[in-house]
Amino acid sequence: MTRSESRDELDLLLQEATSASWSVRAATGRRLAAFAEVPEAAEVLQRLLLDARDTFVTQETAEALLERWDALGLRMVLTAFADADDDTADHLDAAIPNACGRSEEDGERLAALCSALTSDTDSVVSGEARRILEPLRRPDRSSP
Repeated sequence: MTRSESRDELDLLLQEATSASWSVRAATGRRLAAFAEVPEAAEVLQRLLLDARDTFVTQETAEALLERWDALGLRMVLTAFADADDDTADHLDAAIPNACGRSEEDGERLAALCSALTSDTDSVVSGEARRILEPLRRPDRSSP
């Protein structure tokens, strides 16, 4: 994909993120996760993580960010906890084992990412990373 095509796709996704349709917003969050490094995409992703109209959008966006398997994606999900109501927080929590809890190796990868974020300067991010990490350190490997 050329840089121009990539920018065109990003522009389309940014427009679709405001759709009245929950299914369009959810699909957009999933596809937009690939552009998380782009500041304007990151801003829209944070809004989709806290979608006030449908928690399916929240969960799909969170899972897509977590499936990146990088600190940026996890950090974005953890940041959303700061402004999430209880229902949204439940869906953010549910996205973690859905996206990252499929095998022992996945648990180890998630633990490594969380360990890196326990010293984050944002207290919400570091606190949530510690909360998720705690059960991953237990011998029974309970899911977060």
